[in-house]
Formats: sequence, structure tokens, C-alpha cells
Amino acid sequence: MASSSDQFERVKAVILSCHEDTSAEEKINFYDTWAENYDQDVSVLEYYAPVFAAKTVSSHFTGARDTAVVLDVACGTGLVAKQLQNLGFRNFVGIDGSRAMLEMAKNIMLYQDLKLCMLGSVFDVVMIVGALSNGNVPVKVVRELCMVTKPGGYTCLTTRSNKDNLMYKTSLEQELGTLEKQGLWRSVQEVFIDQWERGITHHEQGYIPGAVYLYQKLGFL
Repeated sequence: MASSSDQFERVKAVILSCHEDTSAEEKINFYDTWAENYDQDVSVLEYYAPVFAAKTVSSHFTGARDTAVVLDVACGTGLVAKQLQNLGFRNFVGIDGSRAMLEMAKNIMLYQDLKLCMLGSVFDVVMIVGALSNGNVPVKVVRELCMVTKPGGYTCLTTRSNKDNLMYKTSLEQELGTLEKQGLWRSVQEVFIDQWERGITHHEQGYIPGAVYLYQKLGFL
């Protein structure tokens, strides 16, 4: 049986390959291959972004949780939906680029709908947790997430704050600010976490920081 340090080294190698700048097809193939072991691996990483994001939304959402519809972008195996269900949310639509990840999400029986593409509807809550980072989802997708959020609804986004992701984080915050200046949404809360997850590069010791951003869509219902 592998030791905990051996497991962590294996997971580090997997995560680092995930962060590489590859084509969309290669990225999808990577997640298809990773899907079966994803939950186990991020547990080794002590990845708590879904917990932080769900709690941030929960502390501000005042609507009826049992009827609110949540769009879970890059839903993976359903970690975010599990956390939100614990907080009273019941209706989830998940989208992801990986069919294998969607199959894993289907197995937890929380999603009313799972898709490989973005939907044209509007949602009470839009979550994108763990996908906004260098080498993964581009910053430009943030505007689309804003567009599919219902007026008065919430968009919750997360990213890492470690050295390797700082340029991406800066671009992300600029885009978030641009949409706010354009009157599309307002910043509700920013949460900065010192112990986001375990660091995986040679210059990171212990834990790396991360951030949760919560925005409310403006406009009329």
C-alpha cells in the first residue's frame, strides 16, 4: 500500500500535467482519463474550494433554496453540488467538457440535467469552482457566465492565488471589475483563503492561497 507521501507525489504529478498549456482536445482527454480517480486525488490534495465557494454563496443567498436552479460550470464529478445540497439547494444543472466526468456526476443523482455545452437559460446561482486558472478555462468565459445569471442571482467564481497563477488572477480580477463598471453586476464578497490546497511545485511549501469571488447580477427580473 502506497504511503501518504507517495500518494501526494503521484497527485502532484497529475495536477501539474493538468496545468500545462495544451489543446482543448488534449485537456478533455486528460479529464476523461482522470475522472475515475478525481475525487480520491483532490482529497489527497486537501482541495476545499467547493466548501469555501458553497459557504460564500450560502451566506448571501436569500431566495428559496429548494426551488432555486444552480448552474455548475465545469462541474466535474459533482463536488460543488454535494456541498450546496448540504446547505439546502436541490436543483442543479451541470456542464463539463468531459463525458467521463459527467458520467461520474450522474452517479451522485443530484443533477436534473448534465450537458457538454453552455445552456441559454438563466440561473439563480452560477458556480465555477476550480476551473478558472492558467492553462484551463480562459478569463473571457466570465462574461458568458454573467449573461446566463438571472437578474438578482449570484455568480460564484474561484481561482488560486499562488505565484504560478498570479498573472491569470490579475486578468480575472480585471475582467470582473470591467463587468462591474459596465453595470452588469456588483461585487458582494471576496474571500481570500491562506490554506486553499497543498502546494505541488518545487517552490511551494505547505499550502497555497486561493480566492472566492461572489457577484450579484444587476437588472430587472
